[in-house]
Amino acid sequence: MKLVVKSFALFIFLSVGISSCKDNKTASENEKTSGDKKEEIAQKPIKIKSEEVTYKVDTLSMKGYLTFNENATEKRPGIIVVHEWWGHNDYVRERADMLAELGYVALAVDMYGDGKQAAHPDDAGKFAMSVMGNLDAAKARFNAALEMLKAQESVNADKIAAIGYCFGGSVALTMANAGIDLDAVAAFHSGVQLPVMPTSEIKAKVLVCNGADDPFVPQETVAAYKKAMDSVKANYKYIAYENTTHSFTSRDADSIGKKFNLPLAYQKEADEKSWNELQQLLKEVF
Repeated sequence: MKLVVKSFALFIFLSVGISSCKDNKTASENEKTSGDKKEEIAQKPIKIKSEEVTYKVDTLSMKGYLTFNENATEKRPGIIVVHEWWGHNDYVRERADMLAELGYVALAVDMYGDGKQAAHPDDAGKFAMSVMGNLDAAKARFNAALEMLKAQESVNADKIAAIGYCFGGSVALTMANAGIDLDAVAAFHSGVQLPVMPTSEIKAKVLVCNGADDPFVPQETVAAYKKAMDSVKANYKYIAYENTTHSFTSRDADSIGKKFNLPLAYQKEADEKSWNELQQLLKEVF
């Protein structure tokens, strides 16, 4: 009888042990499966979705370009991208796509209306002055794009930045100076003699990347801009790249410069360094 009891006890012990091992194994397998799924989600390839969008300012139709990684599920910071004085073209869309590949939602905006583009510097200058010479209109167009970007499901409306090139950089800096609620602003080969100079209303952290040899950005205007930024204790960084002139981020700068006899030139090193500076700025604020 004692032998039977001992045998039964041993059977119960072994059964419980085996069952426990199975449970532990199942838990371990489940944990591994869960981990694999998380890793699979994390490694899901970037799939950029781009689409043309239209928004209105009064009766004027503005044609923008929205781009983002559609495989990302969480809300992401949104970035306004403002074109050069030529207008909303392929270059500004290319920069927007580059930001989307970094994980942001980018909206390349239209500051002229109807997607209007200039084929000659004379027209580009007129288009740019029609915006910068009318601050109320400029703010209305910028804010319309801003509200559209914030309304996107993929965008965290509390995390917004703006960047711009040439004319677009001046627009972005002016909007920051006017106190528009932006976390960061970056300007590339941009004039800094602006219709609204820095005031205590500025909220954004600012990056300006210019060429030290850019004749469109006179040194006296740079000194005045820095002095104004310092006077309001703005959070900013100004970089002047040596041996670098205007439009240094655009690979088309050399051909356009020759065509119109303008001091434009692509500078690979300055382009790459300034893009790295932008990435660092966005990481810091977001």
